[in-house]
Amino acid sequence: MFILATFSLLALVISLINFWTIRTVKNQPAVINKKVSILIPMRNEAKNVTGCVDSIINQLGLTNFEIIALDDQSTDGTSIELQKYKEIKVLAGANLPQDWLGKLWACHQLSQAASGEILVFLDADVRLKENAIASSIAAMQDWDFISPYPKQLSIGLFERIFQPLLHWSWFSSVPLVISQKFGIKSMAVANGQFFIVSKNAYEKSGGHQKIKKEVLDDLELSRSLLSAGYKGGVAEGGLISECLMYRSLPELISGYRKSLWKAFGGAFPSVLVTVLLLLTGVFTFISAISGSKVAALAFISIYLSRIISSLKSGESTTTAIFHPIAILIFTYITINSWIGRATGTLTWRDRVIS
Repeated sequence: MFILATFSLLALVISLINFWTIRTVKNQPAVINKKVSILIPMRNEAKNVTGCVDSIINQLGLTNFEIIALDDQSTDGTSIELQKYKEIKVLAGANLPQDWLGKLWACHQLSQAASGEILVFLDADVRLKENAIASSIAAMQDWDFISPYPKQLSIGLFERIFQPLLHWSWFSSVPLVISQKFGIKSMAVANGQFFIVSKNAYEKSGGHQKIKKEVLDDLELSRSLLSAGYKGGVAEGGLISECLMYRSLPELISGYRKSLWKAFGGAFPSVLVTVLLLLTGVFTFISAISGSKVAALAFISIYLSRIISSLKSGESTTTAIFHPIAILIFTYITINSWIGRATGTLTWRDRVIS
């Protein structure tokens, strides 16, 4: 139990360090004179076109920019919605090559059409504040890429319980001040929902073509850039952006199922991490209720790390106490993901990815 308490206290300490040291992007005016290409891959995103594009068109501080959306063979009216906007260039996505994953192929096509010095990859379900892109580029400073982490929105109860786990998972385990200073690939953190990179660094590091089969494209793109000697990493972007990834629990399970098998680098690390999360997040809770003071210390440490993570990201802190339930949901999806991997039944956006 003392070992579990040590791990839990470590998570709390890392959360506190990241709370005070993480690069945070604020919604404040900035002027960017370099040409910026804002690139949006869309497949069956009709419900997101208006909200996404409107938030981009209303961006301030960009003196020279272009907006390019790629309609990735949608069947739901995405192209019709995109045609309403004369301010953006719309590409028709080419057929998916056999050795590519869908989103990566879409991003590659967008990068080929971009003429800006800075590339901004943006998912269709992200909404931006008016200074989001300009202030993010200004916040790069000496970095070659930056991934402002959007505030994650949730609708249902179980989604509200589980979704903050995504931010907490890296916020409580990766000391960013160390990983970003030394460019440690194994500690790379990024979010493909909102990813900004200099075109020069993107092309010289191999871009999406180098990682065309990787289901965790954001992490792998970040690692490719770090491997090529470029600097960058995740930043707190909850003040400038938000994202509603999933609108129901089945959508959430399906979305995470496609990639959790790859999240920790293999079957053994995946088992190790899952067991550790169960022990620190569920077993300590049960033991604390049974009267163990050390277990209570361990669980309170994890609970406080969840609170700190949510405060920084702008997510609600009210569901942090349900951390054990979030871990059980995570365990279920992880097992389901490995079964899907083994049976070749993992899909996303109606495409087989395994």
